[in-house]
Amino acid sequence: MRDAITNLIKNYDGTGRYLDGSAIDRLKSYFASGTDRVTAAAVINANAATIVKEAGLQLFEEQPELIRPGGNAYTTRRYSACLRDMDYYLRYATYALVAADTNVLDERVLQGLRETYNSLGVPIAPTVYGIQIMKEIVKQKVAAAGVANTSFLDQPFDHLTREISEQSI
Repeated sequence: MRDAITNLIKNYDGTGRYLDGSAIDRLKSYFASGTDRVTAAAVINANAATIVKEAGLQLFEEQPELIRPGGNAYTTRRYSACLRDMDYYLRYATYALVAADTNVLDERVLQGLRETYNSLGVPIAPTVYGIQIMKEIVKQKVAAAGVANTSFLDQPFDHLTREISEQSI
């Protein structure tokens, strides 16, 4: 798994350049947000089951057709699979959050997702909405843990939803 530092150095090394002022500023920014990133990861880790459960409840309350007969989350097996996938997205978003880099999402989550969702007939809009609900819950919990600026939390969740939405699934 790559992170912001590895990618930065790889890009400069690939072009045979020394780190310039821009690179140094990006490194400073990454390290300055490090404590908040670790705090956020700890909050997510301690509350993952609750985050997924709350997001699922909100999603199914707002879109009850998903859990009615014929809906994609109808039957216990499908409902459980939906929550399992939400947990999967949350876990990988946490990795990307700590790394300050979305490559892990591309490599471990998004590749092959189209084929999987096509074969299962999974609707994209509720998936995207569920990820956004989790993002908001995470932001609330991280803010409650004392992190003042939670804007850095947007990156991995927004990357997931943007990439899922843009794919022709």
